[in-house]
Amino acid sequence: MDATKPSPDVIGHTTLPDHFEHIFLVTGPAGCGKTTVAQYLAEQMGAPYVEGDDFHPPANKEKMGSGIPLTDADRWDWLIALKNEAIKQLQTSNACIVTCSALKKKYRDVIRVANYEHPTVQIHFVYLKVDEEVLQKRVAERIGHYMKQEMVHSQMVALEEPDEDVETDVMKIDVRNDKEYVQREAWKSVEAKIKEYDALKEQQQQQQQQTNGTHH
Repeated sequence: MDATKPSPDVIGHTTLPDHFEHIFLVTGPAGCGKTTVAQYLAEQMGAPYVEGDDFHPPANKEKMGSGIPLTDADRWDWLIALKNEAIKQLQTSNACIVTCSALKKKYRDVIRVANYEHPTVQIHFVYLKVDEEVLQKRVAERIGHYMKQEMVHSQMVALEEPDEDVETDVMKIDVRNDKEYVQREAWKSVEAKIKEYDALKEQQQQQQQQTNGTHH
């Protein structure tokens, strides 16, 4: 992705907001390391962290624990609750980190609605890319988690990998490397994105000053 290219959520508005707030969603199928990366990003940024799994209703957890894939209908209320919680967190912070599988584009689009409701809110996806063999191995090693190995396969089948040329608010991170490397790469991408928006804000302020100067 071109780091200098504003995301579509910025281009979609005729005027830039006077400030930016950021929701970074760490996405990908079960076992890709969302929680580990999200906690690291939250620590680096001093930002609140929202664990997506916590917002699944008991019925969803029961289905997943039984190896039954969730339907779109099962996910809508969960995605909306997650979006609303992230926006709530922005009341006390200018950024928030959220974990969410966001397997399909239409699921990601539910979260993107936040920008239309709140133009200052910028949505970014940190997509953790990994193959099924690695995921199966990781999930097999997890103890006490409701996600079963059969569910990993169903998630990979359901996965609509984001196309960065279309979904320009997505940053892809290859997670086949060790944990520390993945964390560093994710933070590098997030930090670059924040700087991009800081530059946009600075540019806007300079233009505003020039405009004000011509009126005196």
